[in-house]
Amino acid sequence: MPSSSLTKLKEPRKHYKLNLLPYLLLLPSIALIFAIIFYPFFTGILYSLREGSLLKLGDYIGLDNYLNLFKQREFHNSLQFSLFFAFFGVLGSYLLGLIFALMLNQKVPGQAILRVSLLLPWVIPSVVSLMSWRWLIADEKGFVNMLITWLGFKPIYFLSTPGLAIFSVIVVKIWRSFPFMMLSILAALQTIDRTLYEAAEIDGANRWQLFRHITFPQLLNISGVLWILMTIWSVNDFDTPFLLTQGGPSFATENLVLLAYRYTFRNNNVGMGSAVAVVSLIILIILALFILRQQSREEK
Repeated sequence: MPSSSLTKLKEPRKHYKLNLLPYLLLLPSIALIFAIIFYPFFTGILYSLREGSLLKLGDYIGLDNYLNLFKQREFHNSLQFSLFFAFFGVLGSYLLGLIFALMLNQKVPGQAILRVSLLLPWVIPSVVSLMSWRWLIADEKGFVNMLITWLGFKPIYFLSTPGLAIFSVIVVKIWRSFPFMMLSILAALQTIDRTLYEAAEIDGANRWQLFRHITFPQLLNISGVLWILMTIWSVNDFDTPFLLTQGGPSFATENLVLLAYRYTFRNNNVGMGSAVAVVSLIILIILALFILRQQSREEK
């Protein structure tokens, strides 16, 4: 028998002992995550398969809530507004944030004061900012309409006409969201190697070519993350349409979250409200996967 095999036989076997201490230390965090995320998630799915109210959970009815939901015209209107609101809210906040980030990435006078002022829409509590907007544009006694009337024009009822209400809600959403985009893009811009710009400028590249071939490709990764986050936040945005219009006029600005709220707390129909929430989750997963797929294609 070779000496190597003899030495292997003589070596004592190592007994591996499972250390339970790391798992015990993780148990409180796992329990907290389960209590906050997984328990409400599975409870919502269970409620969507039943009928009943907030006080009493009814019998199991399967997919009847979903079938009834897809037949409701108000669901289709809410779905359409949610996608419309999310698309233009994300697009507008990203473009505005990109413009300000590019501006702040340069040396401009009063840069510190400008940064603080541009962060105010994100820092101010949502209730304060949205109620201020409502005071500005609500009716003919609002500040904007008082100014329009003083200039000799007729007042514009921003929140009383469906088209203008949708436009106003989207504008306020963009105003509230662009500082987050601006900060994230600005942080990404400051990580780009300056030698790339210097080499391109030596080759005669102009500003548009620098942005197109250097800046924007370097921002693709962070842009994909921002688009996903902002899409999720926009579809799940309860504050903006509720505090500005409460879903009106004629449910024109009622998104899926407000529809779930109305079914659950106003109509006292937990099953339908939970079904709306589950459908919203599925839509968000599909949108996130679509954005990730498009981003991977662009990177390749």
